[in-house]
Amino acid sequence: MQQPVAKLNYKNLLLAIPWGHNILLMEKIKEVEKRFWYIEHIIAGGWSRAVLSSMIKSKLLERQKLSVSNFDSYLPNPQSELAKETLKDPYIFDFLTLAEPFAERELEIELVKHIEKFLLELGTGFAFVGRQYHLNVGNQDFYIDLLFYHLKMRCFIVIDLKKGNFKPEYAGKMNFYCSVVDDTLKHPTDQHTIGLILCENSNKIIAEYALRDTNKPIGVSEYELTRALPENLKSSLPSIEDIETELSNN
Repeated sequence: MQQPVAKLNYKNLLLAIPWGHNILLMEKIKEVEKRFWYIEHIIAGGWSRAVLSSMIKSKLLERQKLSVSNFDSYLPNPQSELAKETLKDPYIFDFLTLAEPFAERELEIELVKHIEKFLLELGTGFAFVGRQYHLNVGNQDFYIDLLFYHLKMRCFIVIDLKKGNFKPEYAGKMNFYCSVVDDTLKHPTDQHTIGLILCENSNKIIAEYALRDTNKPIGVSEYELTRALPENLKSSLPSIEDIETELSNN
């Protein structure tokens, strides 16, 4: 009896990744559809077992397609779907050691210092172009926080890093950057430049209104430096006072 195509594809994918990856997926992911999704990304990104474990722990699948964007309005299919699949919300930057208070420029510098891990969190296809990328418009100087090129979507991606809550004016600034990149850097065969605004709090309702009448494809997502600890784990950890007392007694 012939097997369904989906089962055949799943079996072929299982054979396409190392056995250790299969064991990890069987231990951590119960739903076959979710395993299928992770296997496709293992193959596309060449993930090691350690990377796969990290992506499962950070709930990568659940973070896909959660960012606010206007991609459906300004990008044709299938690019709009690919763009939504590329972005995530929130982005997890737990490889950084920043402590509050920190400035946006500090965050930017630290991400570039850890560019390999940053690219891994951004996802397959991102190529780093530059930090504080200079644009000269009307004899004035402007600087893009981070500029990337996406090899699969064939477009530039402008990233603007923001502390605190999303503000409506951020969308106008990003719209401006994308327009300039389209006019000055975009090759005739490239797709439209995409903007990504990363904030500590995206405030989705305000972001949706701010993006509604822009004319460039822009997404808004949150970023986290660390995941919140579960309450039961927090209660079991020593406080700073406990640590200081223990050190003073030694």
